[in-house]
Amino acid sequence: MQSGRVAFGRMDAVSFGKPMDQAIAEEVQRIGAERVFLMVSGTLNRETDEIEKLRRALGNKVVGEFDKMRPHTPRGDVIAAAAMAREAKADLIVTFGGGSLTDGAKAVSLCLANDITTPEGMDILRSNADGSLPDVKPPTVRQISIPTTLSGGEFSHVSGVTDERTRVKELFRHPDIMPMAVILDPAPTVHTPEWLFLSTGIRAVDHCAEGVCANEANPFSDAQALKGLSLLTSGLTRVKANPDDIEARLDCLMGTWMSMAPLASGVPMGASHGIGYVLGAVHDVPHGHTSCIMLPYVMRWNKSVNGARQELVAAAMGCAGEDAGDALDRFIGGLGMPRTLSAVDVKPEHFDRISKQAMGTPWVPRNPRKIDGPAEVLEILELAK
Repeated sequence: MQSGRVAFGRMDAVSFGKPMDQAIAEEVQRIGAERVFLMVSGTLNRETDEIEKLRRALGNKVVGEFDKMRPHTPRGDVIAAAAMAREAKADLIVTFGGGSLTDGAKAVSLCLANDITTPEGMDILRSNADGSLPDVKPPTVRQISIPTTLSGGEFSHVSGVTDERTRVKELFRHPDIMPMAVILDPAPTVHTPEWLFLSTGIRAVDHCAEGVCANEANPFSDAQALKGLSLLTSGLTRVKANPDDIEARLDCLMGTWMSMAPLASGVPMGASHGIGYVLGAVHDVPHGHTSCIMLPYVMRWNKSVNGARQELVAAAMGCAGEDAGDALDRFIGGLGMPRTLSAVDVKPEHFDRISKQAMGTPWVPRNPRKIDGPAEVLEILELAK
């Protein structure tokens, strides 16, 4: 008999389709926060009036602002933001931007609770080798997230942070770092560069596909992941055709929310995510692009063990009866996304390090087709070169 456990997380609410300035004012009032620290996209801050809308909505509750988070969430940026939030005596963090910001704020909340003031000091916050939580104090300064990309990290209690010393992306976990509320407003996403919006959408597709195809998949995660995949496939295609299609953008945001159900219900990701962690940390390949490149090849490599599950993926994409890897390849290519490792300047001479480092990620050892060592990872990389 199948068994499992679904952890719904410590999130109070998700607001969708409501203007973000209205929604954030309502959420902050509900929470009773008085000292709000903003962690926002530098691009949105410099080139649009979206951050000013946020400031106006919160008025004199805003006590500080950080807009310098770099991709892949370097430890140094987390420490810099934490120092500003600590100085401001923040009682709430509001993030407005992409996944690196969201993950950064989660890590900031842990640093504040545990008096971490240096990048090296973050060592004590890392998840244990077996995935269990370290013995640290829980965050007391919580987060509200307004995402402008589709990576989905706002719906998890995991933060991915890059250690600049080793160029390894590490995971920090705690139930209380999950944002207490998420606001899904499609309107600000029109400012997100097309490549970033579409490629992070494929990251969410990757959550759905690897979740459905995992050996531990369950009916709860399947229901949400397959619906999410349908919304994302349709929504991304429509956004590519018409960037001003706000309804399509909302479908993408909702599909991303649903894409996180497998992770919430204990279903692991696979080699696409695991290899992607290494490509991001070592080669600075954007998260979305790692999924654009790796997912179809991983699906093809896995097909011998989960062909029936892959049929569900193809059907949810509107491609019933087709090979799922081929359907994904065509779909991703149609969005104008990179399809090979060479397209992002990752070359065969890099494969040995990538394959070895990927074995240390949480997901490669959980891939549905067993990966015993770097040699199998190399097989997948060769397909994707």
